[in-house]
Amino acid sequence: MNIKNESRDQYIVRKLREEKDLKESALDKQVDGKHYKNCVIQPVEYIEKNNLSFCEGNIVKYVTRHRTKGEGRKDIEKVIHYAEMILDLYYKEKKVLW
Repeated sequence: MNIKNESRDQYIVRKLREEKDLKESALDKQVDGKHYKNCVIQPVEYIEKNNLSFCEGNIVKYVTRHRTKGEGRKDIEKVIHYAEMILDLYYKEKKVLW
């Protein structure tokens, strides 16, 4: 719709949307580092939208940052540890995966 022809209500809605876009979201900032800020989808968004458990969420978090935070090997070791915890917590019989 042309701005000149918009109704008062349409104007208010448009202005509210513009104002909302100008406000900084908590997802727009990061307290320490930049390892999540540049992600197309931040781990917390993916984790929340998919209702992942604590262990599953940490796997997503550590896999996402292992190349950028500077603790690559340590982050992958944490991923493996959380995956082992999932096996222990949710799958009674132990299976050798490799």
